[in-house]
Amino acid sequence: MDNQQKRAKVYDIFQTLAPRYDRANARISLGLERGWKKLLVNRLLAGIGAGEQALDVCCGTGDIAIALADGKAGLRVTGLDFSPAMLAVAKEKGEGRPDLHWVQGDAMQLPFPDGTFGAVCISFGLRNTPDYRRVLREMKRVVRPGGKVYCLDSFVPDNPVVLPAYRLYFRHLMPVLGGGRKFHEQYTWLYQSTERFPRRKALMRQFARTGLVRVQSRSRMFGACVLVEGTKPEERT
Repeated sequence: MDNQQKRAKVYDIFQTLAPRYDRANARISLGLERGWKKLLVNRLLAGIGAGEQALDVCCGTGDIAIALADGKAGLRVTGLDFSPAMLAVAKEKGEGRPDLHWVQGDAMQLPFPDGTFGAVCISFGLRNTPDYRRVLREMKRVVRPGGKVYCLDSFVPDNPVVLPAYRLYFRHLMPVLGGGRKFHEQYTWLYQSTERFPRRKALMRQFARTGLVRVQSRSRMFGACVLVEGTKPEERT
């Protein structure tokens, strides 16, 4: 599958799943998704000042962007996604909020000037983009020097002991829980995209090759969910 085919497939999937996406995610994560996203939100809020701007790339239905805006007074948050149906749900959830701004756009060509944001994040979205390195380069470009880039996503666990149980659940049970018979194909794709995604250490290397420093990770659920973060170097004077 080339980049254009992947983009078209992912677009169709999220256009289709948007109205039921939040409820299905709660089911397939067995309720753990909220805690995983809270890890990202808390890490980002701890490293950004009030009055700055934050960007949530591939924001989907807007839960991370809304949680960020709720978590710090004066923080202005932009959520970007390429799916109009997902953004429609996000806009409804964040209606009337002057601290939230929604943009339809491409994660591989972010429509913002260099250094606009104090922090940039992407959650459960990088694995669905056609070019991971290009997205990370764009995220680094639009964050200010000293600002951080965060990626929260699903990973194949490194631990061989839990791998058989992981694959049993995500290959066979998760598509049924998430999509039933009607949307089984879409949720099977979400498993396949995780299988094709770089492993935790490989993604950390990609962060470093993008030019981010102090790259570190935090894992949950035996490594099935990992937060990777890195810092854009300060400008030399």
